[in-house]
Amino acid sequence: METPPCVLTVAGSDSGGGAGIQADLKTMLALGTHGMSVITAVTAQNSLGVDGFWELPTEAVRAQFRAVVDDIGARAVKTGMLASAELVETVAELLTTVDAPVVVDPVGVSKHGDALLAPEALAVVRERLLPVATVVTPNLAEIAQLTGVRVTEEADLPRAAEALLALGPRWALVKGGHLAGEAVDLLTDGSHEHWLRAPRHDNRHTHGTGCTLASAIAARLAHGDALPAAVAAAKAYVTGAIEAGFPLGAGIGPVRHGFRI
Repeated sequence: METPPCVLTVAGSDSGGGAGIQADLKTMLALGTHGMSVITAVTAQNSLGVDGFWELPTEAVRAQFRAVVDDIGARAVKTGMLASAELVETVAELLTTVDAPVVVDPVGVSKHGDALLAPEALAVVRERLLPVATVVTPNLAEIAQLTGVRVTEEADLPRAAEALLALGPRWALVKGGHLAGEAVDLLTDGSHEHWLRAPRHDNRHTHGTGCTLASAIAARLAHGDALPAAVAAAKAYVTGAIEAGFPLGAGIGPVRHGFRI
């Protein structure tokens, strides 16, 4: 039987199942790939927020990564919550040993505003992680954390992308989902700009959108798409998942990863 393309996620676990490792694996399955995981941290969270998180030791992260990559390999890698400076440093080093595109989702805060990255880790993200990224996919709050650029309107997106590219990734995907109006993102490598637009759906249940988008990009890259095509396909998938998002618990529910099934 034919083996599907294998995609590796390096991220934290979401006990509520809407984001993190859980969202990544659901997305990878929905897009026809085999998802594999390196868990960096365990969170206690639900639809109302993050009650706490616990980092795994770097040796556990390193062992998971080597176990998967050395035996199975990966056609693409996605990173999410890395929590600490030490874990960011470890993962950045490991990524240099993989000959595959790397999608970096520089997770800094949760959907509910809970911090998921130690302040002292930001410098390591800038200096070690972003230079090994094929594409980085921050939201507006994460752009401000990483670059100091405040995006308040669509016209600010190119300036934010330029600041991100100066940190070393090959491509920057500046997500404007928190701006008013339609959902507009800018993908650029500094030479070519790709503007991606989608209707904004009136649905508050959007937990996991960032993780889902980055994982969808990785899945499409694993299928062999060029980066702009992978991002366009991923945005279309996430737009549908947001439209189908459903209530869960007393707070913000998740997007529906299996809406196409």
